[in-house]
Amino acid sequence: MFKLSEIKELIKLLDQTSSVHELEIESEGMKLAIRKPDRTEAEGAAVQVTPYAYPFTPAHQPLSPQQAAQPVSEVPVTSQPSLPAEGPLHKIVSPMVGTFYSAASPELPSFVSVGDRVNEKSTVCIIEAMKLMNELEAEIKGEIVSVLAENGQLVEYGQPLFLVKPE
Repeated sequence: MFKLSEIKELIKLLDQTSSVHELEIESEGMKLAIRKPDRTEAEGAAVQVTPYAYPFTPAHQPLSPQQAAQPVSEVPVTSQPSLPAEGPLHKIVSPMVGTFYSAASPELPSFVSVGDRVNEKSTVCIIEAMKLMNELEAEIKGEIVSVLAENGQLVEYGQPLFLVKPE
């Protein structure tokens, strides 16, 4: 069984090397594969296009069926979500590849919502990876300005999940 701290350390080590781009480890019947995106993938990963603009605007304008059927690289980006310009915002990013859960179970309310105040120890979500539920803490004191992931969404390592206005 791989521990979260071990996985994080392997990711950091892989990120710091220029000669190794992929790592596969098998232990106790579990297999872990970590791959560094090449430059073109890394640049493309910065833009995530979904059928709806996120965070949602009052208009809730979906893409047309023709746009939604196109490959992601060909979908035109018409607007960026507007964020408060009251200073720099802190991004809470995913520490791993996994599934984002906004609550501990479907019956419970979300850990945090837009407008909620958090501190360094506040749990903001759960990332499920390899059947392990990993609670993610805010690690900063502030106010949640935006939730950038949807419940049940697959998230990537380093993907922004929340924007926080630091206090």
